[in-house]
Amino acid sequence: MSSSTETAGRCPFGYGAEAPAGHHGYEPFQMKDPFTAYAELRAEQPVMFDERTGLYVVSRYDDIKAVFEDWGTFSSENAQAPVRERGPAAKKIMEEGGFTAYSGLSARRPPEHTRIRAVVQKAFTPRRYKALEPFIRQNVVDLLEKMLSREERRGDLVKDLAYDVPTITILTLIGADVSQVDTFKRWSDSRAAMTWGDLSDEQQIPHAHNLVEYWQECLRLVRVAHEEGGDNLTADLVKAQQDGAEISDHEIASVLYSLLFAGHETTTTLICNALRELLARPEQWQQLVDDPKKIPAAIDEVLRYAGSIVGWRRKALKDTEVGGVPIEQGSQLLLLMGSANRDETKFEAGEDFDITRPNAREHLSFGFGIHYCLGNMLAKLQAKIALEEVARLAPGLQLDAPEDIAFRENLSFRVPETVPVTWKA
Repeated sequence: MSSSTETAGRCPFGYGAEAPAGHHGYEPFQMKDPFTAYAELRAEQPVMFDERTGLYVVSRYDDIKAVFEDWGTFSSENAQAPVRERGPAAKKIMEEGGFTAYSGLSARRPPEHTRIRAVVQKAFTPRRYKALEPFIRQNVVDLLEKMLSREERRGDLVKDLAYDVPTITILTLIGADVSQVDTFKRWSDSRAAMTWGDLSDEQQIPHAHNLVEYWQECLRLVRVAHEEGGDNLTADLVKAQQDGAEISDHEIASVLYSLLFAGHETTTTLICNALRELLARPEQWQQLVDDPKKIPAAIDEVLRYAGSIVGWRRKALKDTEVGGVPIEQGSQLLLLMGSANRDETKFEAGEDFDITRPNAREHLSFGFGIHYCLGNMLAKLQAKIALEEVARLAPGLQLDAPEDIAFRENLSFRVPETVPVTWKA
């Protein structure tokens, strides 16, 4: 059988999988508005081989859910692999810097995944969420009041609110230095760029340095937990290890490496997208202002309609098929959850945003199956608190030139660069 490197860049089988010249309008790294192309893919070619990335692009709900569920056939081992191979200079920097980070959970397979997840899940408890809730709420209030105090009555919900809240939360959760928000954000931006971006060899160099620093900090946090203990997730994992749980220091550091990124980057985007979509629809936003109990359902609709992650990768471990299209062993797939979440065979009028949608919770933005997002409750809690406090303190916020909002270019994450807002006195 052909290896993944042998099949990259060409379609190993025919059967209608080859992309037409226009790729149905699909551009893998463009996130401004991918949804028109997604709809065409679902209708015309729900499993398309994209020779530009060497990936089978899968766009229908049922197919994507089935792939997520069948971890024995479709491995997650490539979920965190760089989309573009690291260049010689970046490789040298990372090797000399002792960079050996690996996925915490999302790219691991059973039985390793099962073993590590069982340990982490015991530490990642609702008790910790509940303890964090007052802290998160006060942080949101402080940031909002600071923004609203400006005489010019202009703000940016990314910079002024969503940038800090999840980062401070996850740093507190794992016992890291909360004064270093900008440093951790810089490292996380580099991780996203190096893993899911389309960088030249030269562009990779500063990001490689950042990833070395990032990994060394994860290792340091584990050492501190061994030496000093503490009331945080890192110390809990070290304590579990000391009590006999089968998890190594390197695995704990890898969990931190994943959490420090996933624990805030996608939640920052969730908060931004929630406010961006809701403020664009004043009648639906007013429903939440009048009745905040509707906010949890609205968050599920945001996750469906405008999820932080719109595509995730898998690798075929054997010859198989998806949606009737043969997939050769070693082939790599890109599962477009952002498309699945608007599939009208699952969600009636799926292209419409509706906070009363009865089945919004069946979205695939947190994945499905054994790799379902472990931090989903914490992400939704922070988004809920942010919406509650904006509805209470700034119900009259208005988007400023929403059509000009830019989104970062990458394969998997749909991240707005800014969400500018104005308000009246």
